[in-house]
Amino acid sequence: MYISEQLRKSSIAEYLLYMWQVEDVIRAYGLDIDEISEKYIPRFQLEPERAVELINWYENLITMMHDEGVEESGHLQINQNIIIILNDLHNQLLKSPKYPFYSAQYYKALPFIVELRQTKKNKGEEEKSEIETCFDALYLVMLMRAQKKEVGTETATAIDNISKLLAMLSEYYKQDKNSELEF
Repeated sequence: MYISEQLRKSSIAEYLLYMWQVEDVIRAYGLDIDEISEKYIPRFQLEPERAVELINWYENLITMMHDEGVEESGHLQINQNIIIILNDLHNQLLKSPKYPFYSAQYYKALPFIVELRQTKKNKGEEEKSEIETCFDALYLVMLMRAQKKEVGTETATAIDNISKLLAMLSEYYKQDKNSELEF
């Protein structure tokens, strides 16, 4: 909860990846708030009142996951809404001649995005926006690294380009929230 609040202010991309991780943590504990309270929350060594706040936050997320039917997979609507907002901003930035550096980074990442989308299509997965595809790739590599799995050179190059694109998009998101962008 506290990390998510900080990330939401500093980097919407990092916030979204963090929230996806939180969803997976909740799933790992079987959407059981008692298990999370007893086995996960103590790791943070919080003051009692902060621990209660965090437990309540997890409990609310669990309720939302049940209500939205994302107990086993998928993402909460609050997280999907961020993807939608970022995708809309992405499209606006590409259409505007005022953001050539963003467009240039997009075209560097585009071959990797196309390849990722084609791979998912070949597996019969539903088609997602380019931005969600980028987040899926980053999250997958993040999980691979957490499991100490090797990330190949080609994948590392793709992730580097995609990361730069999402970092720029995240910064433009912040500027847009502060009404500093002009299209």
